[in-house]
Amino acid sequence: MALPHPLVLVLFLSVAVGTSAAILAWRQRPEPGATPLVGLLVGQAWWSACISFKLQAATLDGKVFWTELSSVGVGLIPFAWTLFALEYTGNDQFIRPWIVSALSVVPIGTVLLALTSDSHSLLFIEQSFVGPNGVIHLQMGGVWYWVIAAYTYFLGAVGTVPLLGTLRSGATAIKRQGAILLLGVFAPWLTNGLFLAGVFPRLPIDPTPIAFSISGVAYLYAISRHRLFETSPTPTKRARQYLFDQMDEGAVVVDRNDYVVYANDVFFTIVEGDRREILGAPASEYIPEYETVPSEGNLDGVLTIGDGISGRAYDVRVTSIVDIRDRPIGRVITFHDISEYRRQQQRLKVLNRVLRHNMRTETNVIHGYADQFSGDEAEIIQERAMRIDGLGEKGRQAIELFDLAHEPSDPLSLAAILEQAVDTVRRDHAVRIDIDPPSPDVEVAFAFRYVFTNLLENAAAHYGDGVARISVDVDIRGDSARVSVVDEGPGIDESEVAVLESGTETALEHGSGLGLWIVKWGVDIADGAVEFRENEPTGTQALVDVPIFGDVDAAASDSGSTAAGAAK
Repeated sequence: MALPHPLVLVLFLSVAVGTSAAILAWRQRPEPGATPLVGLLVGQAWWSACISFKLQAATLDGKVFWTELSSVGVGLIPFAWTLFALEYTGNDQFIRPWIVSALSVVPIGTVLLALTSDSHSLLFIEQSFVGPNGVIHLQMGGVWYWVIAAYTYFLGAVGTVPLLGTLRSGATAIKRQGAILLLGVFAPWLTNGLFLAGVFPRLPIDPTPIAFSISGVAYLYAISRHRLFETSPTPTKRARQYLFDQMDEGAVVVDRNDYVVYANDVFFTIVEGDRREILGAPASEYIPEYETVPSEGNLDGVLTIGDGISGRAYDVRVTSIVDIRDRPIGRVITFHDISEYRRQQQRLKVLNRVLRHNMRTETNVIHGYADQFSGDEAEIIQERAMRIDGLGEKGRQAIELFDLAHEPSDPLSLAAILEQAVDTVRRDHAVRIDIDPPSPDVEVAFAFRYVFTNLLENAAAHYGDGVARISVDVDIRGDSARVSVVDEGPGIDESEVAVLESGTETALEHGSGLGLWIVKWGVDIADGAVEFRENEPTGTQALVDVPIFGDVDAAASDSGSTAAGAAK
């Protein structure tokens, strides 16, 4: 019994590794790229198996037969490789029926020509015994042989280009996957190139299937150890497109000559133009006052698009696009619709005027007429008028607070904010406040001015009879401070806290005023937090987490304890 050719063992190793990788890839279906990779690995295993049997064949007809069968794998490999690379990298928009049909022409033609090789010389240019020792020789090199070679290298390059992009990915796992896959394709690609260049003149076969053992190991390693189909770049390209197209803002991409090259649907709606007409047209034809749009950054003021009452106001921002050498190649211009915000600002200004002037004027009139009377009825009228005036003041504070959300003010000293809040509450209430002030260097958002004034007022106003006792402590914790406001009053009703936590009111569930709402809104605007706890034996503890501006040493608080009392 004749011993097998030494290369047969290597080829069967290639078959075994490729088959194992194909089984793992099959189990990953329907993940993008899994099915084409199965086809690629099956094609490699098929070609390797056929070549191994060709080596063992003792007759010319046998060698021709296995060579003809190997054409199935020869044509399938580049076809499947291209589909895999496009699916895996998220470029499946190119996998259309007509493209797949066109790519399959060469593989199908190769199989048909191989099966009919007796009637032509398009694949084999010589089938004979050569040499004095009678060695069987089968030489390929017909016209179609070079067609399939060109086809293979062309599709190899087509699939390689998108995979090279994975090497620039920010995800380390995807970079490693890309490197392993490229190794898998370059090994047989390089081997075949060297063979065609005549580097292996003594080999009885094309050594490309031998290199499939390297490919199989690479693919097997990528699937089993590097989660090839679990962490893949497939969604990346589509996600970028989706984010651009689905963003709420209008966005347009212009080139260096200010011609529109791309835009999302929102932009077409904004300018009320047809996509086919806008793309490729000068941006100045569709964007009013285009000459005022900066090269980069925000447009000063607003841009109004549309005429009269129907016109809408937009904040415009420009971002430069550069190539890998940091040379500008275009710009992205975004349009943020602020029309509703401007209308809200107008409403707030009107409301602020009503609360600041009209309501105060009316309550002053009520006070004036009530002074002409005496008795309990007059006191009730004056008390109600004061409450109405107080609600108006709270409303004005809320409006000023909302303005801070869009036009932040300079930070203030936390110590100054607390001092002002204490002075305000002492002026209007019978209260004793013990405070441990922080260092004057601790600066916080302006909004906390309203937060602590309303916290202290709420604690003093609901204390009941006698002098209210309130304590304020400040604990600096690196880049934030925790301010504790504790009173010994009746406490805050659980329903009030529940309404604040839910963030909305109903006809049945609502707060008793605006003070605690101003506390919550102010904390939210300043990116802080507030928590209400029960105080033992009575009262409420309000814990406010306050972000600190700048670098503050936690040990720099040279606070002292100050006790003060007042009775009115």
